[in-house]
Amino acid sequence: RGGEEEKEEEEEEEEGCYRLYPGHIPTSPLQKALLAAGSAFMALYDPYRHDMVAVLGETTGCLALPNLRDKMKHHPEGYRILQERPRIRLSTLDMARLRGLPDGTLGREYVRFLEDNKVSPDTRMPPKFVDDEELAYVIQRYREVHDLMHTLLGMPTNMLGEVVVKWFEAIQTGLPMCVLGAAFGPVRLSTRKLQVLATELVPWAIRSGRNASCILNVYYEQRWEQPVESLREEIGIFPPP
Repeated sequence: RGGEEEKEEEEEEEEGCYRLYPGHIPTSPLQKALLAAGSAFMALYDPYRHDMVAVLGETTGCLALPNLRDKMKHHPEGYRILQERPRIRLSTLDMARLRGLPDGTLGREYVRFLEDNKVSPDTRMPPKFVDDEELAYVIQRYREVHDLMHTLLGMPTNMLGEVVVKWFEAIQTGLPMCVLGAAFGPVRLSTRKLQVLATELVPWAIRSGRNASCILNVYYEQRWEQPVESLREEIGIFPPP
């Protein structure tokens, strides 16, 4: 058995393929391009295919992810997050404590968001196609704070809410996946919702995205007791319209 494993490792080394973290799948630029094209088509066809959205984010984030990592490295709180690698999962959250926090605090409103929308932080897919272990954590962190963006922006998980959050995240992160979601998500909305989106919600999301400091530089796990309004103000997110 040991001989077989050594042989597999040698074959991987010969091909120049190294698994950089658990679940990593090494891919060539051509393979990434094909995965990006296929996942983009499927994500546009069905925006709720979170697996396809995740693949798209990983295969097209080659410029945005290093930029986000550098922003974290040059910020004291962001740097600490990179060093300590916290995870937002049911196994790391004290749900009973968060439920017991006063209304209006980040922890209480985050749990309320999860319960009202029947979502779980454990549904976030682990990265596979990012060929750098540190950048893989950056995109994992982005995914795990996505529900916190909904909480801070006061947006539900319906298509309208997702589009608004994607506009904010597109400005904040520069990830092509977010830009694509922001641009093409509205095609499924009704005329009335499109009007509200265009006249109120998108302008507010863009202004907030530009004004806010980097959302990955906040150690949310240490801010559960902070009022949402206070954290919005600190980050630079304008009150929702």
